[in-house]
Amino acid sequence: MSDAPRLFHAEGLAAGAVVTLSEGAHRHIQALRLAAGDAVTLFAGDGWEWPAELVQVGKRVSVAKLRPAQMRDRESPLVVTLVQGICAADRMDWVVQKATELGVSAIRPIVTQRTIIRLSSERQERREQHWQAIAVSACEQCGRNRVPTVHPGLSLTDFLAIEAPAEAPPELRVMLLPGAERRLADLVPQGGAPQGPVSVAIGPEGGFADLEESLLASRGYQAVRLGPRTLRTETAPLAALAVMQSLWGDL
Repeated sequence: MSDAPRLFHAEGLAAGAVVTLSEGAHRHIQALRLAAGDAVTLFAGDGWEWPAELVQVGKRVSVAKLRPAQMRDRESPLVVTLVQGICAADRMDWVVQKATELGVSAIRPIVTQRTIIRLSSERQERREQHWQAIAVSACEQCGRNRVPTVHPGLSLTDFLAIEAPAEAPPELRVMLLPGAERRLADLVPQGGAPQGPVSVAIGPEGGFADLEESLLASRGYQAVRLGPRTLRTETAPLAALAVMQSLWGDL
């Protein structure tokens, strides 16, 4: 991976093009104290990287000239959707950032019975945009050229209503529950890997209510544990992703 700072920019990328960078990319350039002549790498989330040179760094805009693109695939072979009970703001930010670094493909925030944070629709939309920006920033840092989608938040029941039927193959669905009998390694024959995507559901502070566990189970979510200790809501998804990437992915 190039040592040049990586910047997300979604429009006008073509070899030889001179582009005015997005406001977010410009702020990043200012924070790094870059100047005209410095090298950067642009990406738009489609798997390609664009080596570029800054030709202008002003107070309000930055401009870069692009070189030919290169395909750089740093995605895990394991396609994981994180179904995360919305937790306190700083904890949720942490989950989105670190899950992106660990290769998650999508994040579905859900509101459950024990969700503490309750936002108006307008504030929720702003929060979702904030989480998506965190995912972009994490991709800039970790080298991913495909940005995981942070889906709009839904109640657990509304989310399960749009899920495919539990018997729809091939997909592995798991929910993390302290005290569950099985471990992640028990779900797939030793040396094997899931034959399709994986969804992992984690409750908010306080976990899932009993009825919610039953609803998830009815949609094919299998209860698993992560050792004998009870992990916090912001720790559990990262531990689960690390274990799954080690068992079946690219760690």
